[in-house]
Amino acid sequence: MTLNRLLRWGAAIVAGILMTVTFTVILVPSREVEGIVERLLAREGYTFHAARFGKAFPLGIAARGVTIATDQGPVLQFDRITARLALLPLLAGKVVLTGNAAVGPGRISCSYLPRHDGKGSVEARGIRLEDIPFFKTVAGADMKGLLTVDASFAGTGPRTSGQLRLEVKGADVRGVVIGGTPLPDATYDTVRGMVRMGSGRATLDSFTLQGADLYIRLKGNFPLVTPPGASPLNLTLELMPQPPFLDRQKLVFALLAKYLATPGHYQLPIRGTLAKPLLQ
Repeated sequence: MTLNRLLRWGAAIVAGILMTVTFTVILVPSREVEGIVERLLAREGYTFHAARFGKAFPLGIAARGVTIATDQGPVLQFDRITARLALLPLLAGKVVLTGNAAVGPGRISCSYLPRHDGKGSVEARGIRLEDIPFFKTVAGADMKGLLTVDASFAGTGPRTSGQLRLEVKGADVRGVVIGGTPLPDATYDTVRGMVRMGSGRATLDSFTLQGADLYIRLKGNFPLVTPPGASPLNLTLELMPQPPFLDRQKLVFALLAKYLATPGHYQLPIRGTLAKPLLQ
């Protein structure tokens, strides 16, 4: 076969891929695509609502006013979400999905390569904690601060491997209640965390909150896929307050007295689920 014929064959294959994808995106009604998203999230116990949902040029979908919720209330809200097939990789015969989202002034970007069990990355910048309803819905917390996230992963479900790094600047955390037990209100200069995924579990390599008079460390793990009816969280929250901080929040630490391991060191075992954490 000559080089010219090979080029023609290659061009025909690329054109066929583009035509197939284009006609699929054009012909499938937006409501059908939205229904698929709703059903996928419903299988995991979430609801999906978008004020607007439709096609995005050239090969994608877009939604505005998005809310993802549990039966307790909203956990994630987005001003805008867009997902597209990347054109340049498609010309080379590769399928790469890209996504962008806006949460207030913050931005999220991601990419995903479906081949070989999937490989992806997520980057978030300038996300205000007060724009994430998860904390209020799950723990009754009022939280402020600027969140940065970098994550990479490969595989799906229990075969997922990868890591996630996060940092919060100027964190202010108030009104946290876990299983009916309040935690102390505090401000933190820096919050840093590293989560590794592998062997079917997510493990907190390090997760610390550093304040002027209070140091907190969260450690433990939980399964990436939760069996029905299971209580997957296996976490320990360590509180190490300075004496002036203890004195200012005497009532809260009196309620935590049974978790005092050594003077000035509290260890709280957290069980339950991410949607409904409990103190053991």
